[in-house]
Amino acid sequence: MKPKDYDIKEADVAWCPGCGNFSILRSLKKALADLEILPENLVFVSGIGQAGKLPHYIRGNVFNGLHGRSLSPATGIKAVHPELTVIDVSGDGCMYGEGGNHFMHTVRRNPNITNLVHNNMVYGLTKGQASPTSQIDFNTPLQVDGVFLEPFNPLSVAIALDASFVARVYSGDRKQTIEIFKEAIKHKGYSLVDIFQPCVTFNRVNTKKWFKEHTYYLEGDHDPLDRNMAFSRSIETGEYPIGIFYKNLNKRTFEDNLNVYTDEKSPLFQRKVEMDKIRALIDSNR
Repeated sequence: MKPKDYDIKEADVAWCPGCGNFSILRSLKKALADLEILPENLVFVSGIGQAGKLPHYIRGNVFNGLHGRSLSPATGIKAVHPELTVIDVSGDGCMYGEGGNHFMHTVRRNPNITNLVHNNMVYGLTKGQASPTSQIDFNTPLQVDGVFLEPFNPLSVAIALDASFVARVYSGDRKQTIEIFKEAIKHKGYSLVDIFQPCVTFNRVNTKKWFKEHTYYLEGDHDPLDRNMAFSRSIETGEYPIGIFYKNLNKRTFEDNLNVYTDEKSPLFQRKVEMDKIRALIDSNR
């Protein structure tokens, strides 16, 4: 397959010129094409924000949910149809702010979904307020004296909760981003990919130049199966590591733990509904 197979030609893209989202969109199309995943077998789930618009610009099935609540329907979609490839697309404000509680408990459940989080360290849709990942002393029209809160660290939180796949990429490095996207999608279990990306309109601090100067790739001898090592690398600041931090290859997925698939593997939506049993169950609890 080719990236153009995922194009929506009539799409009216609403991102600012130069936005890092464009590179993320191109990289995701290439990753999906390399994996030969058919658009009809794809489900994109998103919340609210500039990142949440991505599913509107790529061929596939789409569920657009509430602000910060996209992981719950993504988990449910995968549970009733495990054969689908489910990709949750969100931003640092939507996922780590409004959706912080959902984020943590989805890590615990370990559904077999991929979670792509656009992290530009600012609220881009609502005109530039500080987000959970904004750095200390970052000035905004609302935080006029600068941010004083410690930035939320999604990688260290995910690793502490034993997420089964944790990675970080920079959207400007398309070759590396494509390869990590592919690894995340292929992984069986919850995959978090935190994506550093510049917001060219509302964040004039964390620019393309800043990301290039403040990131580096994990060394070749980094062992993603070593949880302690992964955690220690995830809390580095000043210069931020990029790459695959952690994998747990031995965790059962949320779907594996559902007893409805113990004796029968067919997706729930394909099964015959036994209304007599449902009515009997309802009547027995009246």
